Amino acid sequence: MIKSMEVIYHLLETLLPADWISYDFMKNALLAILMIAPLFGLLGTMVVNNGMAFFSDALGHSALCGIAIGVLCGAADTTPVMVLFAVVFALALNKIKNSGISSPDTIISVFASLGVAIGLAILSGGGDFSKYSNLLVGDILSIRPRELLLLLIVLCVTVLFWFLGFNRLHAVSVNRPLARTRGIPVNLVDNVFAVLIAVIVTISIKWVGLLIINAMLILPAAASRNISSNMREYHLYSLLFSFFSGVTGLIVSYYANIPSGPMIVILASAVFFVTYLFQNKARD
Repeated sequence: MIKSMEVIYHLLETLLPADWISYDFMKNALLAILMIAPLFGLLGTMVVNNGMAFFSDALGHSALCGIAIGVLCGAADTTPVMVLFAVVFALALNKIKNSGISSPDTIISVFASLGVAIGLAILSGGGDFSKYSNLLVGDILSIRPRELLLLLIVLCVTVLFWFLGFNRLHAVSVNRPLARTRGIPVNLVDNVFAVLIAVIVTISIKWVGLLIINAMLILPAAASRNISSNMREYHLYSLLFSFFSGVTGLIVSYYANIPSGPMIVILASAVFFVTYLFQNKARD
């Protein structure tokens, strides 16, 4: 593992002869961005298509509750507990959302509010919430090599899911009754996608931040949707915008001495508004 990282570090320094890449934490952050960008770029397209922006936001906020449960259980590393809670939370939310008992946005808002409230109530016990406050904005510069390996595994699983299940997922997002008549297990596809979002959002929380992770997931896809004329362009532009805002935001944050997460979101927002204006101009 150490030798492999040394080779990768040397390759990055060769390809990018700049002062910012001379630091190991910047190399790790760049590698993380290069893996998080396609994750968010791909998943974001289906999140936007399915109108699940509030869903992913609720998952992000529920991470506080997962962390709190891990703390109560005395776990040294709360990540596994947080991921498990997020999966259960996503499946429960999906079940209630699809039951038709109430409007989806109302159900999602209730779940999100409850998750945040429980998490804050537990973690603020004794007035010691300060050590968890870094989760609000994240810190991509703190990522370590073994965590990069975890990201790589998640990326491979996501790409595999995309190749094997995209057509079914797209059919479900376009017309659920029609997909069901074609023999597609609608509920299973829906739940697998929800679990995938839950895992990715939860794993990325500590590097991206609770407050902005949904923006990083939604903005590239939303910008892509503004200018795409077909599904191929939709995915391609989403990936390009995600890579651009991620890598450029990391570099700009280094020179401007600004947290990387907010800088990435600012750039992604700028891309969205540019594509939005371009779309309106093209219609005129």
